[in-house]
Amino acid sequence: MKKILILSISFCFTALIHAQDFKTEISTAKSSYASGKLEDTHFALQQALQELDIVIGKEVLKLLPAKLDTMSTVAKKDNVTSNVGYIGATIHRSYGLGSLNNATIEIISNSPLIGSINAILNMPMAGMMRDENNKTVKVQGYKARLEKSDNSNGGANFKLEMPFSSSLLTFEATNTTEAAFLALANTLPIAQITKLIQ
Repeated sequence: MKKILILSISFCFTALIHAQDFKTEISTAKSSYASGKLEDTHFALQQALQELDIVIGKEVLKLLPAKLDTMSTVAKKDNVTSNVGYIGATIHRSYGLGSLNNATIEIISNSPLIGSINAILNMPMAGMMRDENNKTVKVQGYKARLEKSDNSNGGANFKLEMPFSSSLLTFEATNTTEAAFLALANTLPIAQITKLIQ
């Protein structure tokens, strides 16, 4: 009970700090703009947007399931970081049952890979270029690229790359089957995530 209370207080404190940082950066941008310091205004607005992206990323983490099938969240690996050189954030969550069964979800807003993934998914010849290890699938109405690779344990690993808007969701799992992997992918709250990130 004590740990839950401490965790709740630290979360609220962190949210307040980010809100204060955002307000400070907006205030700095306004005063810089009024003074004609456009470079300082631009920098302060970029900082405010980065703070906003991090807050949104933390809200997305709250939407992600605490368990995927029998795999629980590895809480210490939850992470939201600001993208270097781009507006946006990278959101990461890991799930695991030890070294054999693991899964990760990573969402990159304003991903530089969006163009190439969309080109692959929307290519008229994409259907002819598929094989047993790469194909286009639909998950909850979104086109995605599914990639299969064999692992050293004799099982299969799967990776799903799903673009939406300017963001890229990558979902990976080890030692599973295609049907089980796609069933897990269909449990993700993708519609809610896209609303938050857009």
